[in-house]
Amino acid sequence: MNDRVYIHELIDVIGPNRARYMHHMTANWCPIGRAERDMLCFGVWATVGSTGRWPEVVNMWELAGWDGLAANFSHELVGTGMQDPSLARWWAEAAALRRGGEDRIVVPEPWSPTITELTAAGVRGEVYAHELVRVPVGGVRAFLDALADEGRAAVEAEGVRCVGAYRVALRNDDEALVLWAIPSWSAWADFERAWDGAPLRRWRQRLVGMGAAVRRTLVVDAPLAPLRTGRQPQVEDRRPLSEI
Repeated sequence: MNDRVYIHELIDVIGPNRARYMHHMTANWCPIGRAERDMLCFGVWATVGSTGRWPEVVNMWELAGWDGLAANFSHELVGTGMQDPSLARWWAEAAALRRGGEDRIVVPEPWSPTITELTAAGVRGEVYAHELVRVPVGGVRAFLDALADEGRAAVEAEGVRCVGAYRVALRNDDEALVLWAIPSWSAWADFERAWDGAPLRRWRQRLVGMGAAVRRTLVVDAPLAPLRTGRQPQVEDRRPLSEI
């Protein structure tokens, strides 16, 4: 049973800095976050621009439940600038690479694997489907139950794997996040044909019946992301940003 809580971030990157920003988050931040806050990197992905905003990076961090998230905030929001003073240089470097973004706190379904479970099982994708699902107020429980009951099996029958399903917290139960690992680009094309055709028609009809609006974008792993490498980024992965 997954009792973690996650921070999900959509980051607007400045100009041609996406590779440098992804390295800064994985190699330069992850070892610090793990040591100081017990924060694990679940994923760092680049959004495929033709399917969503660009240039954009998606980050996702795994913490030890609500208490772990509270401890993270108490560690971070100190000092006159509401930032950890020990990270002043890191923040300055990050600020030169991004202009802002939008974060969510998300709570996993009990069957959603942790990043440690996923990497131990060797789960990875050449590309991932990142779905933000909006439902009528109060409808997120019905959607997630339907996903567990029918949608997950129906979609996985088309050659993809669900790596996580989450309720978006701090809202009135009207949004969910679902992530799917897709083994190849050709498998993605097959999945989209199935989505528009008979194989997933019943699942799509059920989504329509619930008033669920699926916004799917495609994302690909950063070079040091754990689902690509099978491990958390390490101190020895660090390199000056000038070399990226």
